[in-house]
Amino acid sequence: MSPTSPSSLSRRTILTGSLAVPLIAAGVTALPAQSAYAAGTSGSGTNSLTNGDFEADSTGTATPAGWSTRNAPGQDNASYTEAGGHSGSYRLTHWSPAAYQVETYQRLTGLANGHHTLTAWVRSSGGQNSAHLVLKGRGGREERTDLPPTPNGSWVRLVTSVKVTDHRLTVGIVSDANAGNWINVDDVTLTPGSTGLAIKGADVSTLKKSEDYGGVYRYGNGTPADALTILRSAGMNYARLKVWVDPADGYNDRAHVLAMAKRAKRLGMGLLIDFHYSDAWADPGKQNKPAAWASDTFAQLKADVYHHTYDVLHALKAQGTTADMVQIGNEINGGLLWPDGRWDNWPGLAALLTSGAEAAKAVSRSTKVALHLANAGDDGGARWFFDNAVSYEVPFDVIGLSYYSYWHGALNDLQATLDDMASRYGKPVFVAETAYAFTLDNDDALENNIATSSQLVSGYPATPAGQAANLRDIMNVVEAVPNGLGLGVFYWEPTWTAVTGNGWDPADPSSGDAWENQALFDYGDRALPAMRWFGHR
Repeated sequence: MSPTSPSSLSRRTILTGSLAVPLIAAGVTALPAQSAYAAGTSGSGTNSLTNGDFEADSTGTATPAGWSTRNAPGQDNASYTEAGGHSGSYRLTHWSPAAYQVETYQRLTGLANGHHTLTAWVRSSGGQNSAHLVLKGRGGREERTDLPPTPNGSWVRLVTSVKVTDHRLTVGIVSDANAGNWINVDDVTLTPGSTGLAIKGADVSTLKKSEDYGGVYRYGNGTPADALTILRSAGMNYARLKVWVDPADGYNDRAHVLAMAKRAKRLGMGLLIDFHYSDAWADPGKQNKPAAWASDTFAQLKADVYHHTYDVLHALKAQGTTADMVQIGNEINGGLLWPDGRWDNWPGLAALLTSGAEAAKAVSRSTKVALHLANAGDDGGARWFFDNAVSYEVPFDVIGLSYYSYWHGALNDLQATLDDMASRYGKPVFVAETAYAFTLDNDDALENNIATSSQLVSGYPATPAGQAANLRDIMNVVEAVPNGLGLGVFYWEPTWTAVTGNGWDPADPSSGDAWENQALFDYGDRALPAMRWFGHR
């Protein structure tokens, strides 16, 4: 990601007792009460999910076969089946011309104890007070996955999982909606196994410079603290740090990366090192060589990549902070180290990527090598790149993709690309960068990258709640990648608040910050609600 141009709660765990206190202290609203169909509701129990594709019913069936329905008084017509299923002829719909509350559910008994995962295909108008899938084990905890808005009418696959401890489970589809809001649900299945994200991370590359220039960070209740500590307490478990070769301002170089790595590892975080192989920003629009390498032959350039990669990673290992993952290049849709490694010179590009990957493995065989592209909504472009990488035998372990919903398409586009990458190449996939605005107001003189309502995504206003929902829904799509190959998500620059001196241009101390309205700290330096999604299962 380059800040100067486009790179060209779904799960809710309901616990009792102490959970509400830290949520409120962090400035996050308490989670909604448990669903009405908990223990004691009507409906016969079976040991398997029945009629999850809603094909046993015709149009207009209020209570599909095998399911039970609970409506608020006087709202008996808000749940029904109708034509237009995801894979078959029918689907379940919740809709009413007046505000409504409805639950469509099944109570299962005789299940094997252990984790079970609910999968469903969904569409939604958005705008509800709540619309979610839910699993509730008797005497256990409740797991929810919220339905995202899908204004383009495309279906999205969601998952949620819970641990069954007494052979009983309630499966539910719940709407608490305003007049005219709707959801469609189809192809609901329940299978053994659990879901979750291994990585809930963030790129914190600008943090040290911000701190040095006076940046302050606070919990939601206003208490000042170390930014990494605040993020870690919210659930962040992985830090991403970019490396520049010889940056004009001295930040993001080897020494600063080593220092930041110590801070992250001390807090128990994983570590992703993002090599740009440049002195400044590298992205699809620019992949400039470091000045010190500009006149080198291609053979020398391969050696430069190897030695730079090895040097930084070996120094990290020597201080006890071995990198867990490494990116060989940043948003390399167009290649890297132009012109030698441009997209139209795959032999050169492959050789440079291989040189970096081999250096990383020479330091630590356990370090995962990632190749990172922008535009996760472009499956065709990603296929073209990785088909070439495989053809030229470039070694890699993981696929990373940037996804900014205001630039890179709808959630179903993201899902299609992630699913295809995981299936086609058999590799784990992750969102390497994402972010969203919590306001359209500015906090410095430079106009922000996302500055007008026309740039926003339908269903996600530029508010703290809209920002939180956007991150939540992206995490849910990654979690739903089949076969557990959705690795996680990195939020890009949550600590890049507007601090004079910490602008986008490392060569210009007076440059402004075009990203502060997408940070995870508001203009009073307080943690925003979106941060709590680092606690995603």
